[in-house]
Amino acid sequence: MEYDPIKDKLGSFFRKSPALQVLFFKLLDLLLLRAWHIHKEIRDWAATRSGRQHLLDAGTGFGQYSYWILNNYSSWSVEGVDVNPTQIGSSNTLFRKLGFENAHFKVADLTRYKNPETYDLAVCVDVMEHILEDVAVFRNVYASLKPGGMMLISTPSDQGGSGVQTDSDESFIGEHVRDGYNVNELKEKLETGGFERVEVRYQYGTPGQISWKLSMKYPMQMLNTSFLFIVILPFWYLLFFPFCLLLNYRDTYSTHRTGTGLIAKAYKEPE
Repeated sequence: MEYDPIKDKLGSFFRKSPALQVLFFKLLDLLLLRAWHIHKEIRDWAATRSGRQHLLDAGTGFGQYSYWILNNYSSWSVEGVDVNPTQIGSSNTLFRKLGFENAHFKVADLTRYKNPETYDLAVCVDVMEHILEDVAVFRNVYASLKPGGMMLISTPSDQGGSGVQTDSDESFIGEHVRDGYNVNELKEKLETGGFERVEVRYQYGTPGQISWKLSMKYPMQMLNTSFLFIVILPFWYLLFFPFCLLLNYRDTYSTHRTGTGLIAKAYKEPE
């Protein structure tokens, strides 16, 4: 299944006004389980920090994580990087209109982008599964973090994170270069990239997998068949939305022995 064309169509619709884009971000925050996990990890990390923090949104996409960060931590600053010039242009326009002077976005390739000892935190959500040269990205992010900084990653696992359960299955997301990371593989690659301390855990356990199918997989499959299905999506979400919220909460605040997603925290130790 090709996911990017659907994202592009949705992005084009919601880019019609800042109010629609903010609404889109808020809907993503509620529906996307990865957003629940990322927000929790950022809140936990923020509780250990003081003063202004400088963040790298590595693979910024629509910019929803940058918006959430600045909406909750207004004194912080964010620099977003993405290879998609349309996304970057849209984010710069939107954040200027919203009055966020401490957010800047630029086109750059993470396999080549390096800004030595600049950022306190790097957030990388649903990006690494699209990049073949992943260790190069980890090395660049490590170099770009200040001592004591952290890289936070959300990515599919090899337990079916791209919808692949058997050798005969095809990835649900056609744009992925890998079907997911093994826990040890991701840990070892981050350590190869220079990180001294790495923690990797599963997300998208049983509650999250059910929620993902109801809130994302099935709706995206309908839209992939015909974008006209967007007319019935409000009724779909009206039916399943409350159930998905409960499942997302359960998944976020539970420990999972296995799961279709991974959360990784990689630290650059203080000097």
